[in-house]
Amino acid sequence: MDQHVAEAIGRPDLIRLDDGLVCLRFETMKVVSALAAVRHLLDTGAVRRGDTLLDSSSGIYAYALALACHRHGMHCHVVGSTTVDKTLRTQLAVLGATLEQMEPCDDLKLDQKRRVERIHEILAAHPEYHWMRQYHDDIHYLGYRGIADRIREETGTDRLTVVGGVGSGASTGALTRYLRDASGGVPGNVSCHGSGSARTDVELVGVQPYGSLTFGAQHTSDPEIIIAGIGSSIPFGNVSHELYDTLHWISFDAALSGAVDLLRRHAVFAGLSTGAAYLAARHEHDRAPERTVLFIAPDTGHRYTDTVYARHREAAPLARLAPQDIADQTELALPWSRMPWNRTPSPRRGA
Repeated sequence: MDQHVAEAIGRPDLIRLDDGLVCLRFETMKVVSALAAVRHLLDTGAVRRGDTLLDSSSGIYAYALALACHRHGMHCHVVGSTTVDKTLRTQLAVLGATLEQMEPCDDLKLDQKRRVERIHEILAAHPEYHWMRQYHDDIHYLGYRGIADRIREETGTDRLTVVGGVGSGASTGALTRYLRDASGGVPGNVSCHGSGSARTDVELVGVQPYGSLTFGAQHTSDPEIIIAGIGSSIPFGNVSHELYDTLHWISFDAALSGAVDLLRRHAVFAGLSTGAAYLAARHEHDRAPERTVLFIAPDTGHRYTDTVYARHREAAPLARLAPQDIADQTELALPWSRMPWNRTPSPRRGA
């Protein structure tokens, strides 16, 4: 029996949609990483019950951290993106979390920059606060160890392709590290940047929005919106570029079509980033039907009822959608581009 609702919320479902196509469905994915990260900080003495934990978030992590703080008797302070909606603001308030939300802004880069600047201002005034650094501290990998074990056991294959939005890098990075390691764990204490005895037949496909800096698409833009949570305008330390085999850049319109098709065809009600991952996963499965392809659905579709699902009649049939295969980022083109990455390290790593 669970001791707190956060444990139930963080536990994913594994759903086989078609032969060789599996959905790893979360209610709120980042609860997994937040719970494990806070537990680790408490166990190591880095923080104590009653301390204040601080971080920036575009939405999901704010809720996850508030739940983890509620579970472990901590205070929570979040600097939130303009994308934090009324429902989440209300939940955070009732959970006792403090939310500072940025003013409305259409520029993701400016929004993230302002949030980081505000974090530093708060730390200067309250040095006793602990900054969780979800984008840079790989303690956020820890919660995915058990999920990787479950995937290995329930899919029953070593010929696995993992597909997911890159975002902070924690979910796709951690799952792939654990799955590629033959022992099911990562060498060392916390760091997931080391290498273990590799399962070389676990491939990783990352999904990005246009405009994201992480894999060099900052020179592009989406006329609709940037899909929040799976891209970035600033470097993220938790993204291990050398893990990724292939990248897909997917526009809002294409992701909307994916999300609507996923609900219509498989009754899975999930967010916009899931729609993008589903598109990429279907394509990768068509290219290599002998492999099992698992895509990550990090949240439900409730936040997207008005912005995505109310526009379901605009969704293009998936048969009309296919990526443009490109050799480098200069060839990026909407609505969907695909490029081999071949586990190339980040040029910033070690700089």
